[in-house]
Amino acid sequence: MNKIITLLFSIFLLLGCQTTNRVTRIDSDIDTDLSGRWNDTDSRLISESMINDLLNRPITSNLVDRYGKTPVLIVGTIRNRSSEHINITSFVKDIERELVNSGKFTLVASSYEREEIRNEKEDQQSNSSLESTKRLAQETGADIMLIGNLVTITDQVDKTRVVYYQVDLELIDLETNTKLWIGSKKHKKVIQLGGVKW
Repeated sequence: MNKIITLLFSIFLLLGCQTTNRVTRIDSDIDTDLSGRWNDTDSRLISESMINDLLNRPITSNLVDRYGKTPVLIVGTIRNRSSEHINITSFVKDIERELVNSGKFTLVASSYEREEIRNEKEDQQSNSSLESTKRLAQETGADIMLIGNLVTITDQVDKTRVVYYQVDLELIDLETNTKLWIGSKKHKKVIQLGGVKW
């Protein structure tokens, strides 16, 4: 009798815990936050806010005078020093998009992108027609570099967790190592943790 009760109880538990997945497609611009962790909305909002701050600072309007042309910018390393796995590449692309679309900067390829491009140009030297071969040593050098860090601080009591994100970016003159702009964006999320649902 005990075996039957145990078996029925086990079946009840398995059936009670079953879930079915349902997928709904939504517009990618709609803000979503299921887990409380860093997501595409955070990346977009923070990159837009930080580049908007940069563009509205006096240094940005003086860059053309400083360099005698539209400044050439490279996005360097933005380090994830947070407690979460964050796709920094996606965040960097959001930043690059905002910079390019501003029309205030000329962007050049990052170091890892340049490696692939240089390999292609090297290959062209031997394998492409003379008319279509791209010349070596014709790259545009950057005037300034954007670097930064992303950190988190997490606090939790019972079923309430607060995650504090801070993104710090710095714009640096490559010749003089002068810091031209320092931006910081703070972002906080309160997550109410749920219990087991039957």
